[in-house]
Amino acid sequence: MRSPSIGRRARPAYPVLLLVAALAAGCDRPEAPADAWQDPSPMVTAAQPAAPTASPATSVAPTPTPTRAATRRVFPVRAGNVDYHPTHGGYPGTDIFADCGEPVVAVTDGVVLEVSRVDRFDKRGPLGPNNGGLSVSLLGDDGVRYYGSHLSAITANVDAGVRVRAGQQLGKVGRTGNANNVCHLHFGLSPKCTGHDDWWIRRGVVWPAPYLNSWRKGSNRSPVAEVTAWQRKHGCPKSPGRSGSGG
Repeated sequence: MRSPSIGRRARPAYPVLLLVAALAAGCDRPEAPADAWQDPSPMVTAAQPAAPTASPATSVAPTPTPTRAATRRVFPVRAGNVDYHPTHGGYPGTDIFADCGEPVVAVTDGVVLEVSRVDRFDKRGPLGPNNGGLSVSLLGDDGVRYYGSHLSAITANVDAGVRVRAGQQLGKVGRTGNANNVCHLHFGLSPKCTGHDDWWIRRGVVWPAPYLNSWRKGSNRSPVAEVTAWQRKHGCPKSPGRSGSGG
């Protein structure tokens, strides 16, 4: 049987050679510098070419992830005539002095942890757990527990599990518990602990005054690092004993 190629006129090879030469020339084009900025292209693999870079007019900046440092905080008493001392007898805490009835507000966004609507304080004892009288504690979105006591009233619908926003009213300044008949808000910062002995942690474990100074001026100093460091060192220890001081 005669081969199909016999008898046919051979075609010139130079067009093919020209095509190969052109392709080879294209492969020698210089690449972009290794450190040149390129927008990230999702779903790109080694087997796929990178997607075209979006033009500046259509590119979208990534949405920043919220951080605890960005949490908004406000001063816990909304009043013009207010004062407090940087120290406190017996343990870290601050008594914020204002007229009875002035609004007590949430320092930051968070969830209400505990509410005491009944004044169970009795100087005959037991001293400690009921010192605060009417009180509210809030677990902020930043992980810090914010506690206020000696209230004269607690706002309706402020109950455990309710979500509140920074500046939302929780109650009113009062003199319940062991407030010694002086209108003020006892304010404490602590980590979230639970159990029978939690009252002495809830009343405050780090000094609030530096943070109150910041919030009063409209700044946003965070107690997260100090409260976290305290808990890493101490955990949630049992009460050292009943105490008649503070709320």
